[in-house]
Amino acid sequence: VSHFSAMVNTHRKLILNIYCSAIILPQICICSQFTSSSNDQYNENPGVFPVATNGEPFPWRELRLPTKVIPLHYDLFVHPNLTSLDFVASEKIEVLVRDTTQFIILHSHGLEIMNATLQSEEDLRYKKSGEKLTVLSYPAHQQIALLVPEKLMADLRYSVAIDFQAKLADGFEGFYKSTYRTLGGETRTIAVTDFEPTHARMAFPCFDEPLFKANFSIKIRRESRHIALSNMPKVSIYASPDKWSQTHYALEASLKLLDFYENYFNIHYPLPKLDLVAIPDFESGAMENWGLVTYRETSLLFDPKTSSTSDKLWVTKVIAHELAHQWFGNLVTMEWWNDIWLNEGFATYMELISVNVTYPELQFDNIFLNNCFEVIKSDSLNSSRPVSKQAETPTQIQEMFDDISYKKGACLLNMLKDFLSEEKFKKGIIHYLKKFSYRNAKNDDLWSSLSNSCLESDFTSGGFCYSDSKTTSNTLTFLEENVEVKDIMTTWTRQKGIPLVVVEQEGRLLKLRQERFLNGVFRDDPEWGALQERYLWHIPVTYSTSSSNAIHRHLLTSKTDTLYLPEKTSWVKLNVDSNGYYIVHYEAHGWDQLIAVLNQNHTLLRPKDRIGLIHDAFQLVSAGRLTLDKALDLTHYLQHETSIPALLRGLDYLESFYHTMDRRNISDITENLKCYLLQYFKPVIDMQSWSDEGSVWDRRLRSSLLKLACYLNYAPCIRKATELFSQWMESSGKLNIPTDVLKIVYSVGAQTTEGWNYLLEQYGLSLSGAEKNKILYALSTSKHQEKLIKLIDLGMEGKVIKTQDLASLLYAIARNPKGQQLAWNFVKENWTHLLERFELSSFPMRIIISGTTSHFSSKDELQEVKLFFESLQTQGSYLEVFQIVLETISKNIKWLEKNLPSLRNWLLISI
Repeated sequence: VSHFSAMVNTHRKLILNIYCSAIILPQICICSQFTSSSNDQYNENPGVFPVATNGEPFPWRELRLPTKVIPLHYDLFVHPNLTSLDFVASEKIEVLVRDTTQFIILHSHGLEIMNATLQSEEDLRYKKSGEKLTVLSYPAHQQIALLVPEKLMADLRYSVAIDFQAKLADGFEGFYKSTYRTLGGETRTIAVTDFEPTHARMAFPCFDEPLFKANFSIKIRRESRHIALSNMPKVSIYASPDKWSQTHYALEASLKLLDFYENYFNIHYPLPKLDLVAIPDFESGAMENWGLVTYRETSLLFDPKTSSTSDKLWVTKVIAHELAHQWFGNLVTMEWWNDIWLNEGFATYMELISVNVTYPELQFDNIFLNNCFEVIKSDSLNSSRPVSKQAETPTQIQEMFDDISYKKGACLLNMLKDFLSEEKFKKGIIHYLKKFSYRNAKNDDLWSSLSNSCLESDFTSGGFCYSDSKTTSNTLTFLEENVEVKDIMTTWTRQKGIPLVVVEQEGRLLKLRQERFLNGVFRDDPEWGALQERYLWHIPVTYSTSSSNAIHRHLLTSKTDTLYLPEKTSWVKLNVDSNGYYIVHYEAHGWDQLIAVLNQNHTLLRPKDRIGLIHDAFQLVSAGRLTLDKALDLTHYLQHETSIPALLRGLDYLESFYHTMDRRNISDITENLKCYLLQYFKPVIDMQSWSDEGSVWDRRLRSSLLKLACYLNYAPCIRKATELFSQWMESSGKLNIPTDVLKIVYSVGAQTTEGWNYLLEQYGLSLSGAEKNKILYALSTSKHQEKLIKLIDLGMEGKVIKTQDLASLLYAIARNPKGQQLAWNFVKENWTHLLERFELSSFPMRIIISGTTSHFSSKDELQEVKLFFESLQTQGSYLEVFQIVLETISKNIKWLEKNLPSLRNWLLISI
């Protein structure tokens, strides 16, 4: 028996352990303790009570647990059987009764409860046996009720003992099985847990809500040849034995990042050890279990022979994110899931802060900016949601784990940091973490901490700021006026969407106006006015001018405002360094003036300002506020651009137009775009070497340009890639192709039957997750539908291609013009089978739904998708992503209707 005891007070989730098969890998358990206060009033009308599985009334009708009984300590024993693939377990929960009650409500899902007993403190003192409890089950709410023979009295402690058993799950939630193959071909089994947000209840009966923090002691019965891991000094990396050589970078990065966070937060990592474990079958990128962080293999392992610079960026980013969670999420936890962004947004923001310091050569701030641009695409739809939104059901909670919580949350924090100053923002974070350590917090607690004027010397021994003569306040001074951080940020977290700041310069007057920015809704559309009502943000506006490189600041709190410029200027650029979360539109001659600056001397504008102008221009085209030819004219300056992130931003838009035209089979525009891209970017394409030389961004540029060139059938690119692929095949896969061009070489090689079959064979043999991803992408680019169908079949089978990779596979096939309809038809025809593999609201299902439909751009496709979604709703299946997809397709249709003639004419003039 492996025994883990005296575990740290766990917040939102706790890891129980890891079991591993045969001699090897561990397996992990995370227990998530979550809840929030709910209505404890006992409804006396028996007609409203739900009915338990045995036909008796179930005594609790709410989705949220009552708060009359709270857990203090779990003593958990688990015996997993890796042969029969099930487990038996028992637990003793020490509870405190806060108010008299005759029942205890816990979460339990898919567990067979064999016995439940109750002991009072007196029973324990005199070693009396426990009283047997009646157990009622209500699966609709994933709850069980323990009925006690006599009322539990307030302020007393009791011990609840429960025996239970279950099968190891087949999916990716709760306590589930995972497998890997050794070099010798042996399949080995791992038992692992993944609990966030509402899946701890699938491993043991518990109070599975954020507010119910508790301590844990864990015992695991296992064979001596197995390894058991749990949350609780050293930093260790675990992977299957054949992949241990790929763990070196993760160990280096985790040590550097852990040291950074301890110094930055001024709070030592609170646990005695930290394990990072690569799991062969894992649904998400990683899970931040306190002290035992679990990862998908591609998010932790780095193979220098097959992992590109983009792979290195990804591994670094994910480790930084999960380690930040050891403070944001584990040490301090949100009160309820409506504020999950406090966990995920902060962890995403801390990626930027930590990686920029520990690995400055990665220039991560440009990656962060791309994240903000990415979330703006969905946040500018009417189907978006507020950052902080009420969620009650498991499905609603699961849907909160999206780009709004992660990326928008992080972008808002970055904007606030820029507004407050980096020093003040950091002090506020430290205040917040120290004050709410081992506790739960909400939005207002964060705003209060960030407004607090305490200095380091003001902290008491208790770890938070003491208000005496140095009175603290929730207000701060901005331009000699008092402002409330809460007032500012509530406008960003409680309403959905993103603002548009419209600016017009008249001499030394700068007129500002704010609107709600809506992608795909034009000002002359009938619904535009109604969609603008009641939207008002407090926007920290920044700007620079032709006369001064200084950053000027203004807090725009009204619909309109006028500023007086300190000096005469020929142009004004708003949103300096793109730190603000808003779009800017320059009326009158504003855009013409800025385009002229770019063409005459683009270095007069900061690199991120140039990126922001490119982004905003094309976003405004989608909103009908700027003509497409004007946005395309802006890109002419790119031939002189020296900032690679800016060059790639412009290239991304042009390339996306090509793919759209190619999928729609609009041959004349497709051919003209191809000619324009090759003509325009040929000099920089021809400069690229087929190597891994240069800085991170040199290498990213090389990958992007050569990928585009080969996709466009540029002869020199095809020849070189074909040559390298042939050499690789002749070497039986032993040749080391430069990692940054590996995906390109594989994609070209996959276009022949011989090459495609050889790649599929190598996919099954490869031990590198990074290489497998590149091969799978290459296989998905085949122009032969029978090959694409074979890939999908293998993904559904889950042996050669793991089920965890099915969503990304379908996404890739849907981007292939030969596979877009095939992927969509597969989803429609196999919906039930997909739900057998993934939960409805899971991230993979949302990727499958949006990935196979959101590129559609015809009215017939829109109607087809709409009818399918309606049929699902009649079966009781509904997701927010349904409306997002429908609105995205409508936006695509409108974009083509409005801009196709302009694009056609612009190309005719430009080539």
